[in-house]
Amino acid sequence: MKGIIGRKLAMTQIFSEDGRVVPVTLVEAGPCVVTQIKTEEKEGYNALQLGFGEIKEKKLNKPLKGHFESKGVTPRRHLMEIRVEDPSAYQLGQEITVEIFSKGDHVDVTGTSKGKGFSGVVKRHGFGGGPGSHGAHFHRAPGSIGMCATPSRVFKGKRMPGRAGGQRVTVLNLEVVDVKPERNLLVLKGGIPGPRGSLVVIRESVKARGTRKKKAHVLE
Repeated sequence: MKGIIGRKLAMTQIFSEDGRVVPVTLVEAGPCVVTQIKTEEKEGYNALQLGFGEIKEKKLNKPLKGHFESKGVTPRRHLMEIRVEDPSAYQLGQEITVEIFSKGDHVDVTGTSKGKGFSGVVKRHGFGGGPGSHGAHFHRAPGSIGMCATPSRVFKGKRMPGRAGGQRVTVLNLEVVDVKPERNLLVLKGGIPGPRGSLVVIRESVKARGTRKKKAHVLE
């Protein structure tokens, strides 16, 4: 399982070879450094801890400073884990660049969606609402939310007003339109979660070997 940490830059559009307009997202992917190797014998699972982004040493707290010194790697601002099948193929301090992907690959992108603040059911869940004309007293309310005597409570999971967005979202099976190693740039077809500048994790698609190529959205 290949993976890398990146930062969402912006969305734009390009023209395909047949002249069609293709919406794409530009992602600054890597370079990342392997800051820890986890094995099934010691930690119970195989994974790599990757570091992304520079940070001044005075900004580190003592636990993180000791962690980087014990591994003999340069400090990084962001740390995330990527599951791998064979951790022995990697070394501490090894640099992971955008070149692990190539044009035509399919990837899964995980990020935190844009926070919308406190929202009603129309905006948060897509409720239809009531009549919007003059004289109506029911416009954007949710309507009945529970029962009277039995069971005299509101069931858990009822769709109601509340904080919208700000969730960990994974977009599956996005196509890699282009890779620009000299700029650490990954061009992905379509949109990815999060605002500009937000962190994302890009991994090899779990559906890459399957026959289904439809993009799907998964809330984690």
